Amino acid sequence: MVDAATAGRRERKKAATRTTILEAATELFLARGFDAVTVREIADAADVSPKTVFTHFAHKEALVFSDEGERHERLIAAVSDRSAGTSISDALKAHYLAEIAALTSEPQSRILALMEDTPALVDYAEKMWLRHEDALVSAITEDFGLDEPSEEIRFYVRFALQIQLVAVREADPAAAIDAGFRLLDQGWSRAFATRHG
Repeated sequence: MVDAATAGRRERKKAATRTTILEAATELFLARGFDAVTVREIADAADVSPKTVFTHFAHKEALVFSDEGERHERLIAAVSDRSAGTSISDALKAHYLAEIAALTSEPQSRILALMEDTPALVDYAEKMWLRHEDALVSAITEDFGLDEPSEEIRFYVRFALQIQLVAVREADPAAAIDAGFRLLDQGWSRAFATRHG
């Protein structure tokens, strides 16, 4: 039986290897672009085998999005742990703005620029973001004390996630987020009549 000390060393070694791979990949991607770098080159720079790279990261794209688990937890916590009296939309708006602010600050802004220059990364990021849909539906369903999600909850979540995808590309993300949630909360007819009536 493996003792706790041995298990702890293994976990630390795995974490250190993962960090080394990430650092090597990030340096190469930023220097030469995502598409120009091979997994073999990343493995060589990290002094590991390509198989080890894939043990830690299922896809090459995952090397750019190593914090996806943390992003998932933050998104769900934005709804589940919001302050009393804060609506779900207001909680998501604040969360989206915080996430965009983090993306546009160093060193994440360089990763964002890399993404914008790489269509495969944009596509991967969007698909990955939409994978949060079921978990967010469950969090809102639980928040409302329901056994099953309603169609309204499902549509709300689908549209709410799209707001972030649009806003991150806008010159004024806050305005885009406000417009998206205003439309979502008030409905098309009311929002359109208020703006254009």
